[in-house]
Amino acid sequence: MATYTQQAVSETLVFRKTNTHLGRHLSVTPANSTNRHLAYGRIILSGEVKSAAFYTADRETSLIVLAGEARVDVAGQQFDLTQYDGIYIPRDCSVHVRTDGNTDIAEFSADVSEHYPLQVVRYSVISQDPSLKFTAGAPTQQRSVNIVIGKNVNAGRLVAGFTFSEPGNWTSWPPHEHAAMLEEMYVYFAMPEPAFGIQLVYNNTEHPELVTVVRDGDAVLMPSGYHPNVSVPGHRINFLWAMAAHREKVDRQFGVVNVQPGFAAGGTGLEASRK
Repeated sequence: MATYTQQAVSETLVFRKTNTHLGRHLSVTPANSTNRHLAYGRIILSGEVKSAAFYTADRETSLIVLAGEARVDVAGQQFDLTQYDGIYIPRDCSVHVRTDGNTDIAEFSADVSEHYPLQVVRYSVISQDPSLKFTAGAPTQQRSVNIVIGKNVNAGRLVAGFTFSEPGNWTSWPPHEHAAMLEEMYVYFAMPEPAFGIQLVYNNTEHPELVTVVRDGDAVLMPSGYHPNVSVPGHRINFLWAMAAHREKVDRQFGVVNVQPGFAAGGTGLEASRK
């Protein structure tokens, strides 16, 4: 029975190879996962499929360019985006994404009741802001944290960005959780073979909800519990992270976390984001 239960939990928290579909493909939604608000998909365009279009309906949406370049049309406005640029798109918008080359874009969305302003986020600006791009952690747990959709964007629920670890290091350390305010998910990227990592999700280390190998393109949900991970020696674990606030606007706060008892002596590692 224990094995069956653990397998069932894994199937609701882990989504494999989400980066294998051309065009626009949604992999995680509240309808097929434990998420209450957060959805995730990928827009992968090339010479074979050069464009994708969709309507945001009641969901605010964030796009983050992982590779290549793309032009995004929203409400009659055009924006050219390059690697690690982001865009925040309000609810009730028609969106058209196209490229003349190749592009790989992560899409995150969450339901909102209010309409927030369209905003483009340039990585060249983020990289100059020490509260949006910073190094966190001591040796063996060092990583670069990049906040694309955070306090720099007026939004309802979404917070999103990405983390690059040092080879063989832990990230999301010290172990922390924020389930009362935010649900979260990780999407692993820029991890070419043979790189892999180990992801944990647990409320109690004696009975973890999830311990799994993760590779490029995999996604893991964290509906509750601590969620540290570690890369194998000689390789990095790199991942997009996206969160959705349970209470619109009120709970939309990055870096407000509860550290696992016994590991809080060195701080959260996220203090720079609060400056």
